[in-house]
Amino acid sequence: MNKNAQTTVDTSLQQSRRDAMTERNELNTVDEAPLEGDSETRRSADSSERAYNTIRKLLVEFKLKPEERINEVQLAKTFGVSRTPIREALNRLASEGFVSLTPNRGFFVRSLSTEGLLDLYELRSIIECAAFRLMCERAEDDQIERLRVYWEAIVDGYRDQPADIILAEDEGFHLLIAELSGNPELVNQLAAINARIRFIRRIQIEHRTHDKDQVASHSAIVDAAVRRNIEGGVELLRQHIELTVSATQQALKDALLKVFSPNEPSERRQRGRPRNA
Repeated sequence: MNKNAQTTVDTSLQQSRRDAMTERNELNTVDEAPLEGDSETRRSADSSERAYNTIRKLLVEFKLKPEERINEVQLAKTFGVSRTPIREALNRLASEGFVSLTPNRGFFVRSLSTEGLLDLYELRSIIECAAFRLMCERAEDDQIERLRVYWEAIVDGYRDQPADIILAEDEGFHLLIAELSGNPELVNQLAAINARIRFIRRIQIEHRTHDKDQVASHSAIVDAAVRRNIEGGVELLRQHIELTVSATQQALKDALLKVFSPNEPSERRQRGRPRNA
């Protein structure tokens, strides 16, 4: 890989890895040194942001179990803050779909369900297809070239990378298309969806039935972008992202095996099991 290609890849991957790196750093910081205590009457924007990033990481990695009630008091004690920044963080996470708020009961971790996962993939498809269309209409030739250089730099070893690298490179590829659309809100929305499905996607990549022929579809998408073949590229993206019900059910079953320890009581494992899985 030449120096210019490597620079382009590093720049494009930066955004896709930003969330994961931020979440990891926030959690490590909490482990090393708890936040300074706040009073109930003194709200700290820094504390709220820090709580948000740390709880978000716990949710993304399912360290908090599906359908589990979130103990605000315990979180506040663990992080060394008042309940105010915790509540602010949870309200923000609820607005993003990571948790749900039940009146008079509190916040709960989102459940794992076939329908919910299919809804997210459907939304991802809508956003990415719109981004591809706008990219072809708005981007300059040298900007489209960034997508081609990015993919050419990683394609040869793409199949043989560890799951985390494959996932980061794939997210980088799709986020670059969104970036080249010229609409930063598409980038923000896609990044948020990626965070919510990252755990499932990693499991799918690890699964023995993972379709490693997706390399060919990435190459075809790049070719369509270079030729500014909007309709062809949109259809390729739709097929590339589409997730079947059977694949979703298998991914959720694999996820539940990872989320719930075999030593946990069977009734707790059953509580988190999606009805259709």
